Parts: sequence; C-alpha cells; structure tokens
Amino acid sequence: MKEAITIMPCLDMREGRVVKGVRFVDIQDAGDPVECARAYCQAGAGALALLDITATVEGRPTMLDVVRRVAAVTTVPFTVGGGIADPAHAEAVIKAGADRVSTSSAVFRTPRLMEELVGTLGPDRVTVAIDVDRNPALPSGYEVYIDGGRTATGVDALEWAKRVDGCGVSVILPTSRATDGARTGYDLPLIRALSSAVSARIVASGGAGTMEHFLQAAQAGAAILLAASVFHYQIIDIPALTSFLRQSGYHVAGPAGAE
Repeated sequence: MKEAITIMPCLDMREGRVVKGVRFVDIQDAGDPVECARAYCQAGAGALALLDITATVEGRPTMLDVVRRVAAVTTVPFTVGGGIADPAHAEAVIKAGADRVSTSSAVFRTPRLMEELVGTLGPDRVTVAIDVDRNPALPSGYEVYIDGGRTATGVDALEWAKRVDGCGVSVILPTSRATDGARTGYDLPLIRALSSAVSARIVASGGAGTMEHFLQAAQAGAAILLAASVFHYQIIDIPALTSFLRQSGYHVAGPAGAE
C-alpha cells in the first residue's frame, strides 16, 4: 500500500451559501453549507474544507456563525479559511469548531504571521493556501496570486512554497487558475514540483473531473485530494471514488481517520 491519502470536499462560501466558480469567476449557487457538510460526512469523506471566498477582498473575518453550524454536523477533520488575518481570529475559528485554519493573502502580505500562527496553534492546525497562475517568465513557471486569485504578485510560487514550508506549516494548498473548476484534471506539473520541493503535505486543488484525475494527483505526490463541483453536482460519488483509489493501491482515510 502507498501512503494514505484523504478525500476532501470543499465548500466555497459566499454570503452564507456554498458556491462554485470556474477559474475563480462565474460563481453559481451550490447549496446550504450545513446540509452539504452533513451529506459529505455520511458519504465517507475523510476531511472537509470551508473557504469563505470573499472575506479577504471584503475586508472582513470569516463568518463564525457558519463555522459553528457546519462544525456541529461535521464528523471529520475540518479546515476553515478566508479572512483569517491574525492569531486571535484564527483561535476564534478553532474555538468555533474548526480543526485547522487556512490562510493565504494575509500571510503573503505579512510572512511573520505564519510563524505566529504555527506558534500559537501548532503546525498541525495551519494550512497555507497558494493561488497560482502559469507564468513562463518565472523560474518555476508559476506565479503567486492573492485576493482570491485577483491580484498578481510577481513572486515565484515554488520559492514562496519553500518559505512557507520553512516556517513549519504542515499543509500547503495550491490552486491553479489554469485548471480551477474546468474539470480537465489537476495541474499535475505544479503538484509534482511542490511535492518534491517541500516536506509539507500537498493538497491537490482545482480541476478534478473524473476519478482518474484524483488518481493522477495522488501519483504526482498529493496527500489530500480536494474537489468541489464534482461532489456538489454528484458527478463523482465519494464511496465509488474511495473504492477506485483503494483498488489502485492507495489507503484512503475514512471518516474516523486523521486528515
């Protein structure tokens, strides 16, 4: 058996509702977060993510009331991101029921925040998300974007990931604008580059459309397989995906497994 992997449905939220877009735009409603979370846990997901996708650009913290309601029905490790800009708010999100916080733009603008979060919460409670787009002018071919994928930074994504890893962050969640929501497969070169360069676990995010895409991401080095629309719209069944990955030689963490 290869190293254990985790299937992680992602609830992208706006105004208290689950939404889904394509390449960070064309946002459509996809349901109630509490009902989605309950259904995914019952279906056998190994972890769950909730991302308040407009909190940062709207200059507000994550909606703690939604976190509490989702946490009340969630039976697997639960990551929450969006608008987490200081240790105090991160602690409030954990107290509201999250197992882990995810942050992106705030730590990019203030890198010392990573050390503060790791020091306050511990490395097992911190994920750093990195939105990227392809840029052949940079050494890795990928550029970091912030503000929900809206703002180019000119910074090489691989170099930023190494800096994140050096702060002790245990999970890195890259999402490629080139593949996000397109259902044509994850950005495998990005996953391979990151997984070979850092010790943190890599989350495959953005682009899953078939069960084979999840397998390819695991083969590329991803430890956590995140997807949204294929689960929200019942294109892929989580029990069937779990069976497929196990038949392919992977141990898949179940509801009782750690993220």
